[in-house]
This record gives sequence, structure tokens and C-alpha cells, in this order.
Amino acid sequence: MTTSAIPRSVEGPGVAGRLDGLERVVRSGTGRLDAGLLDEAGVLLDRAGQRLRLSGDHTVVTLAGGTGSGKSSLFNAVCGLELSPTGMRRPMTSKAHACVWGLDGAGPLLDWLEVDKRHRYARASALDLERADASLHGLVLIDLPDHDSIQAVHRAEVDRFVGIADLLIWVVDPQKYADAALHRNYIVPFARHANVTLIVLNQVDRLQPAEIDDCVTDLRRLLEAEGLADPRIVTTSAVSDEGVEGLREVLVDTVAARRARDSRLDTDIDKIAERFADFRGETDPPAGIGAERRTELVQSLTDAAGAPAVAEAMESAYELRAADFVGWPVSAMVTRLRSDPLRRMRLTELREELRNAFTGPIGAQQGDVDNALQGVTDGVTADLPAPWARSVRAAARTHAAELPEALGVSLKDALPAFNQVPGWWWLVKTWQYFLVLVSGLGILWIAVLTASAVLGADTGNVLLSEAGLIPYVAVLVVCTLGMGALTASACRNLVALSSAKHGERMESHMRERIETVADEKVLAPVAEELSRYAEFREEVRSLLAR
Repeated sequence: MTTSAIPRSVEGPGVAGRLDGLERVVRSGTGRLDAGLLDEAGVLLDRAGQRLRLSGDHTVVTLAGGTGSGKSSLFNAVCGLELSPTGMRRPMTSKAHACVWGLDGAGPLLDWLEVDKRHRYARASALDLERADASLHGLVLIDLPDHDSIQAVHRAEVDRFVGIADLLIWVVDPQKYADAALHRNYIVPFARHANVTLIVLNQVDRLQPAEIDDCVTDLRRLLEAEGLADPRIVTTSAVSDEGVEGLREVLVDTVAARRARDSRLDTDIDKIAERFADFRGETDPPAGIGAERRTELVQSLTDAAGAPAVAEAMESAYELRAADFVGWPVSAMVTRLRSDPLRRMRLTELREELRNAFTGPIGAQQGDVDNALQGVTDGVTADLPAPWARSVRAAARTHAAELPEALGVSLKDALPAFNQVPGWWWLVKTWQYFLVLVSGLGILWIAVLTASAVLGADTGNVLLSEAGLIPYVAVLVVCTLGMGALTASACRNLVALSSAKHGERMESHMRERIETVADEKVLAPVAEELSRYAEFREEVRSLLAR
């Protein structure tokens, strides 16, 4: 007879720590990875959390098998009492029966296992002290209904316990150990759980010693072919007490080690972590969008927002507003007296809009923004698994609907700094109006001198009655008018030279604001998503490193 204890896990993070890591993996993958996989992981987290909160001093061991395999007889033999009904032709166990060695703390565990209180038995009660086996203290042995029962409720009961037991014991007999239902429905799906699975070849009393070895060899070959690595097989017979000694030794070692619960949970975590590994990728992800791609994005958003056109409009508005300050007022008055072609074409509003371009409405079209976002993540998603590539692309478009308004606001915020009148404009304007005043006074002076000469009036003031002063005053008027015209011309040339620089500064300032918008609305969400993916990869790596 072959015996073996449940092996201890390799040193590494405890089950609680690994479950925390799995929870972080699920949290990172939510909304990104396959919903079915995330749901399975969520179920495992719930189940494992509940199991860890229950008694760690008890080991839940299930006896499962097909009709006629003798598992109930084996259950009674290990317990030393006739607790579970037995039979050869039909399923006799319709509900799970549990025998507990040591009741302290077992009640909540049995409630969680949903074992009917009518089918709970204790082997360390006050009435059974003499026969209680202290070496099995902490064992919760459960006899399950037949897995091949025609009753669906029986199969459902087996499926439920197979998913939560700390140690799975499959009882087979020499005639049906290759039963397809057992191998297809349980051995193959739970092949990863070899370290918490025990195969019991029962009823070996019906075989010759050589036949026992042949059966065990063939059974081992079959199990290994189905993926159960290094299967542990115990031969038993419920006919005599000695026939279950090998199984009892395994149970004693398992209970003493107190590792079955953690081994089972570790295996469950390993199994689901391997499925998450398919979404981990082979290479480390970049931290964010590259500098070249970022520059392209900013330029595209700048064009989408119309910043170059705004800057050009600012140049024209700059020149028009400058004309209001540094232009020659006399020329402006003459222009107003002339016929205005824009007024005839009803386009005076266009001039006013351009003149007020510093505070005019600014915005971007959604289509232009969408085009700017197209392909922005191509450089970082090439080596990412498909779900994460989709999530990174989606992150880049998280604020796509907000971008047009944000770009408009950023441009408007950039305008006030350029909506200020240079101080020298006011000086020139003051100077120009001073020249206008001097010219006006000069013309008035000439008029007074001319009137005095014509009327022959003598005001007693040489400056107001001496006609000989008229040429000099006229020269003064001409000089002031010429000086004003020259000042206006020189200032227009100066404004023309500075307006181009003004537009360039304006575009650069708007570009800085647009860069801020691009960082906040596009690049930061992408970097955050890539960081989440990097954390996911690290957590999965930690889960698989055990």
C-alpha cells in the first residue's frame, strides 16, 4: 500500500498575501479583461476569504466516487462507526455526511459547508472518548453522494464540495477506475490540484496481489496521461480494519501538517493566475507616449484649435488697434469723411470683429479633435495584449468630448496677456493729440490774424494783430501736421515689424496652454493606464513566482 502526506508549499507569500495580490489583479483588470475570468477570480476571492475566516485547525476532506465504489463503506471504516448508508446497486448517500474529530470551532465551518445538522457526527464527544482517535483531531471527513448519480441534485452537491474541499479523495474500484464520467468531469478539470488530490483504489480484497500492482500501474498511467502530475494512489479495503490503514496514515499526516487548506487555496490561485498570465505580455510597457508622438499630438491639437489662424488674426487685430493709438488723428478724420467701401458692402461688422479679435469666441471642431487623437497610442500599444491595447486607446479618448471646449478655454486664457495696450502707444497717442492741438491753435491763430488784418482792428496785442506773423504761424502749422504724419508713418512701420513677433509669441503661448490640455486630457490618462498595466504585470508575476 502506498501512502503519502500532503506536501508543504514552497516558501513564498502566504495565502492571505497572494489573495491580496489576486484582488489587485482583478481590480486592475476590471473593465479591461474577460468578464468571465474576472467573475471566476471574484468567486475564488469570496470563497477563499470565507474559508480563511473559518477554523484553520480543521481540514475538510471529501470522499467522492461513483456508485458501488464503496466510498460510504470506507467512510464508516475510517470513522469506526456506521454513519453513512451503504449499497451496491443504487446511490445510497443523497446528502453529504460529515464526521468531525474535535468539535471546537467546527460549527461555523460546517454551516459554511452547508452540511445538514442531521448528518453531522462527532468522534470526540463525551459519549465516544474511548474510541476517539486523537491523531485525527481536526479532521472533517465528508461522504458525498455519487458523482454519477442520475439525480442532478446529487451531482450538484458533489460539484459544490469539489470546489471547496481542502483535500479531494476520489474512491474508485477495480472494475470502474477508468470511468469516463469521473475522468472527464473531475480528474481532467482538476489536474492542477494534484497536490491536494488523493486517488483511493478501493475493494482490492477482490484482487490478487499481482493484479493490485497491475491496476495501480494502469491507473497511474491513465492519470498521468490526463495531466495529474505524480498522482498519489492508496489501495484500500473496507473489509478489515487493516485495509484502511494506508488511508488513515495519509489523513493523519494531512491533519498534522495543517497545510491542506492553504495548499488547496494556493493551487486555486495558481490555476487562475496562469489564465491571467495570458494577458500579461512579454515586454515591459513604456511609461507613456514618446516625445515625438507627443509633439505630433500637440501640433495636431494646435491646428484643430485653429491657433495659427488665431495668431494671424491677432497680428491683424494688433495692427488695427495700434492704428487707434499711434495713427495720425487728422488722417482718421479725413478717412471718416470719405466714402467707406466696407460700409457700402455692409462689412463694417467684419472690421469690428477683427478689431476685437482679442476677446472673440474661440473653439475647436470635434472632428478635428478626433483626427488629432487618431493613432496617438500606436507607438505604445504594439506589444500590448489586445485587451490592454484597447484600454490604452480608450484612455486616450477618455476626454475626447471635453477637448474642444478645453482647447477653446486654453486659447481664451492665453489672450488676456496679449490684450494689453503697450505703454508707448499711449505716449504716441498723447503726442499726436498734442500736435493736433498745436495745429488747431495755429489755424485759429492764423484766422485771428487774418480777421484783424481784414477788419483793421487793433487789439493792442502784436501777436493777435500783426498780419506779418501769418507766414510763420502757417509754417508752424505745416510742421506740426507733417510731424504728426511722420510720427504716424514711423509708428506704422514699427507696428508692422512688431506685429509678426507678436503673432509668434501669441502662437507659442497658446501652444503652451494646449500642451497643458494635451497632458491632462490625453497623455495623463494614457500614462495612468500604462501604469495600471505595469502593476497588473507585476502582480501576476508575483502570483506565478511561488
